[in-house]
Amino acid sequence: MHMKMEKFSMGIGDRFGHQGRAQLTAFITAARSGVHVVPVWNKSNREHLIVHSEPSAVRAEADDAVRSLGWKGTYHVDADHIGIKTVDRFLPVSDFFTIDVADFIGKPTDEPGLDDLIRQLAKVGPRPEIPSVSRPFELAPEKIVAIAAKYLSAVKEAGRVYRYIEKSRGRGNFITEVSMDETDRPQTPEDLLVILAALACEGVPVQTIAPKFTGRFNKGVDYQGDPAVFEREFMDDIAVVAFAVRHFGLPGDLKLSVHSGSDKFSIYAPINRTVKRMNCGLHLKTAGTTWLEEIAALAAVGGEGTTFAREVYAGALDHYDELCAPYASVIDIDKSRLPSAKKVQSLPGDAFAAMIRHDANNPAYNPWVRQLLHVGYKLAANAGPRYSSLLKTYAEPIGRAVTENILNRHLLKIFG
Repeated sequence: MHMKMEKFSMGIGDRFGHQGRAQLTAFITAARSGVHVVPVWNKSNREHLIVHSEPSAVRAEADDAVRSLGWKGTYHVDADHIGIKTVDRFLPVSDFFTIDVADFIGKPTDEPGLDDLIRQLAKVGPRPEIPSVSRPFELAPEKIVAIAAKYLSAVKEAGRVYRYIEKSRGRGNFITEVSMDETDRPQTPEDLLVILAALACEGVPVQTIAPKFTGRFNKGVDYQGDPAVFEREFMDDIAVVAFAVRHFGLPGDLKLSVHSGSDKFSIYAPINRTVKRMNCGLHLKTAGTTWLEEIAALAAVGGEGTTFAREVYAGALDHYDELCAPYASVIDIDKSRLPSAKKVQSLPGDAFAAMIRHDANNPAYNPWVRQLLHVGYKLAANAGPRYSSLLKTYAEPIGRAVTENILNRHLLKIFG
């Protein structure tokens, strides 16, 4: 037995820990309209280090929101993008673990496993007939060997981390996600099939798998790529997941996970219709959206809120390289399109807020400003009590913006 993963779930990061109730309000409102999605509070070790927080604070925030608002449904707390070196601090408080093995892709492994993998895939033959895929699959032995050379080390690491978590938490007492999305090249559907077969061989009861899809999933802005190409790939991957469950003995609730999925508005309709067509589950993980709603709302309120937002932007320009370097693979900023700090200083607060808010129909919207501020949350963290005081002072407009964003731009569009 394992902790069941419900059909639809969404990860909701909250870097500063003030928006738990506003976030959960969106899920409650969605449920009243018939859209039932499980909230998963997620925060990575990197984010904890930057904002000087502890994983226990995420658990406390989630529990407080659930208790205060009377949520009766399932919810989880995700140890986001952890590995063997970072998992310990999450073990007492998390019940969802995103095991990130992207750094092990392409690395050689001395551990046995290739023969077991070939035997596992021999069950389905060199041309597996997978319903609903867009093209025939070819898995000749030499192709399996080539794919295994790239991914077997990552799968072995996932197994090592999974068993470490299991020893502490106990078998069946947590959700297991395996993430391979933060890498340079997307996985093909054939890659995904081999990866899932290898995870089955490794004994990892994976319940959600996060591959890297075609196109760019930059933080906080829309999908960069051809939505039609994404839709075909997404359909193929869902078909592969269903096939792997039937043939490799993986958990029946296994589903795809879309990372950095916030604000990918152009692929929400393809995701929605594909999930409905295939009658399958989905986990979508948002990335930094709540922080952006906070800073946009502060920009709009005037007074000290607007002053602070302008200061953060000016600081982000001054520390551009330092802030952007850790996120280089998931942002794409045209520096020539960033207004000067002096220009932003002269703008009314609501005009600056319009630059930040993701509304492509508003000519003031600036995706480069939005991405820079996305990675600029370290500056708010460094402000310490000043920033937390502003979050309390302007809790009502900030909370309203957070709820609106999650409910109308995300939950209803993706899962409705």
